[in-house]
Amino acid sequence: MDGYNTIVQEVSAEQTIEKSRFIALISHVTNLDEVEQHMSRVKQTYPNARHYVYAYRLHDGYLEKCSDDGEPQGTGGRPVLDILQHRQIWDAQIIVVRYFGGILLGTGGLTRAYGRTARLAVDNSTITRMVPHVIYNLKIPYQWYEQMKYLFIQKGWEWTNEQFSDLVRLDLFIPKKDFSSFEKWLDEVTNKQVSWEKAGDILRKEKNEYRE
Repeated sequence: MDGYNTIVQEVSAEQTIEKSRFIALISHVTNLDEVEQHMSRVKQTYPNARHYVYAYRLHDGYLEKCSDDGEPQGTGGRPVLDILQHRQIWDAQIIVVRYFGGILLGTGGLTRAYGRTARLAVDNSTITRMVPHVIYNLKIPYQWYEQMKYLFIQKGWEWTNEQFSDLVRLDLFIPKKDFSSFEKWLDEVTNKQVSWEKAGDILRKEKNEYRE
């Protein structure tokens, strides 16, 4: 399971080039149904446009596709997809809407217009890193509970699903880069009084988001 970059929320950007209006909308999508829903929303918001050029990349199955939507081949979808690939962004779709202004831009002009508008949308986006984590089910005696929480916070580890009965049970997420040393660390710190069980792998957002 590999880590990857993705966007957090839908963002738009717009520019006018030789009287043609270009509007780029980037959205977080995780499957083909969401790809279609995003396209439907954009067409409802921006009806009667000449072109709806798009590109998307889905991490599940490593699917990627682009469309020129009637523009000369390679002048629309390809430069938009190039932006996503260059930034190593998955689970995202960019749609660039064009309202034709009456002036032909030529193949080079179209390629630059679509690519630059898509880049503006990505530049305005908050990008986050999805990183592999290992899930651990922990059983913690009450006398260790507060100390464990303090240590987890110090190390930047997150947890969920706390259950309080004879012991405190919770799910702890350990970044995959740390998990090989985690089990030994936990046994040594608690003298094996906290029991653990590996419960699987998951991709989770890094705690610190960044803008490119």
